[in-house]
Amino acid sequence: MLKPIMFDMDGTLLDLAFDDYIWNQCLPEHYAQFHGYSLEKSHQYLQQLYLDHKHTLSWYSSAFWSLQTGINILKMQQNHESKICLRAGSLELLEQLKAAGHVCWLVTNADCKSLELKLENIPLRPHFDLIISSEQIGYPKETLAFWKHLQQQHSFNPEQAVLIDDTAQVLHSAKQFGIKNLFTILQPSSLQAPRLQEQLGYPAIDNLIELFPFISETAYKEINVKTA
Repeated sequence: MLKPIMFDMDGTLLDLAFDDYIWNQCLPEHYAQFHGYSLEKSHQYLQQLYLDHKHTLSWYSSAFWSLQTGINILKMQQNHESKICLRAGSLELLEQLKAAGHVCWLVTNADCKSLELKLENIPLRPHFDLIISSEQIGYPKETLAFWKHLQQQHSFNPEQAVLIDDTAQVLHSAKQFGIKNLFTILQPSSLQAPRLQEQLGYPAIDNLIELFPFISETAYKEINVKTA
């Protein structure tokens, strides 16, 4: 049975600064202009919408947010695609894992169109044996149903798989499913300060290349890493 190393995309392989900019700066500005609101009112309205739909499939859907706001979200992302960039060590780690023969999966909550936009801008595709969006599964990664359906479609051994993700709720659901080797990210967005290791609940990585020796040395046994 497969023992994949599963990577989240936004905030793990890619700098979450792009998404921070789109959702917390660009969309509020466009929404205010489109509806004739003050920027403050636009922020307040959108923040409430974000809270209402957080950790659902709708939260990650550019089509959903286009309908909710009247703004073409995908077009807005395309207009600022030059801001899409990798986190430190991402490609280096993927290259080493591929050279060593490891099976790597890209498992993202990004909807299919947003995923494709990012893959067009960043050369991630050649490094993965499987690339899948939660939109294709029908459940967000924050739910146990996601992992059950993923295993039904692509059989793998949870006890020997590795998951690297910046979202605590995703790691919680993966742990509940039985995935034992779980890592998070200290600084998902370069626009935000690094998070505190002691508050994260999972071993945290800064530069992703730090993960390679632990994968190699443990052969997927329980991993204990602490990056301060």
